Amino acid sequence: MSNSLARASDPLAVRFQLNEHSSVPARWQSPPAFTITRLESPFGLRDPIVKLSSVPALLVSVALRPIVSERYQLWAGEKLLRTGFVPAFGVNVLDFDLHPTCRATAAFDNVHYHLPREVLDDQAADLGFDGAPAFRVAVMERDLVIAQLTKNLLPHIGHAGSLSVLAFDHFQLILGAHLIQQYAESRSARRVFFGGLGALQKRRAEELLRENLDGVVSLSQLAAECGLSVSHFARAFKATFGIPPHQWLIQRRIERALELLANGEATLADIALSSGFGDQAAFTRAFRKAVGVAPGRWRREHRRRFPSQ
Repeated sequence: MSNSLARASDPLAVRFQLNEHSSVPARWQSPPAFTITRLESPFGLRDPIVKLSSVPALLVSVALRPIVSERYQLWAGEKLLRTGFVPAFGVNVLDFDLHPTCRATAAFDNVHYHLPREVLDDQAADLGFDGAPAFRVAVMERDLVIAQLTKNLLPHIGHAGSLSVLAFDHFQLILGAHLIQQYAESRSARRVFFGGLGALQKRRAEELLRENLDGVVSLSQLAAECGLSVSHFARAFKATFGIPPHQWLIQRRIERALELLANGEATLADIALSSGFGDQAAFTRAFRKAVGVAPGRWRREHRRRFPSQ
């Protein structure tokens, strides 16, 4: 087989589809950031894959389809782990320090989350842990939270622009918090109290978000401007506004789109871009979900009610 992969390009969540001419590297190196990779093949793999990270990190793998036990093997270093039957949405959690290695000789479809420990450790501190937590090894666990998070994410993997940077960051925080609460080996009893943003922090966060309706600003940038850690900022923002930053941003986009629809002749494609959406299709989906009708229909009905506008 040649060293090639069929890939739908997206800088946030990538999908690799193997065919009869494809293979994956024997040593798969993850970048030093939170990444989501979907790897699927109707044929399976002949050789094992060693998964590496350039920074301390956790690997969370979710099997999207079942595999019989004799067709799947998993190692932590030199130790062969007992996997048994691989159920759909079975979850593995392993530290990259263990050099996790797997081989699936049957058809497979997996989602892999690479979570840098630096981010997890900061989040753990905000949640009340004294020091960086250690994580237990989990093999093919039935984790309903991770399963549902993955199901919600699947339509966005491999589709450029369908997931904003803010939404991606928020997903990382939700997944990280669940891993800390569910898989950390020791838990601190120290309680942590979070208030909302201060007046200056609130104003600065709103300014940055309004200046970046397209969502390219990240949670880390917003947090830095407010002098807070990422997870602390996310909690404080929700305490202040009642919703996470990416949902607040979508509301502002819809407000901008409503203004443009009511007061101009711009095309829906132009309105989508002016409102911060990646394309007309994304705009239509978000608008219909928020308003209840498609943008074109809303404009026609609005003009019938208010013909002078």
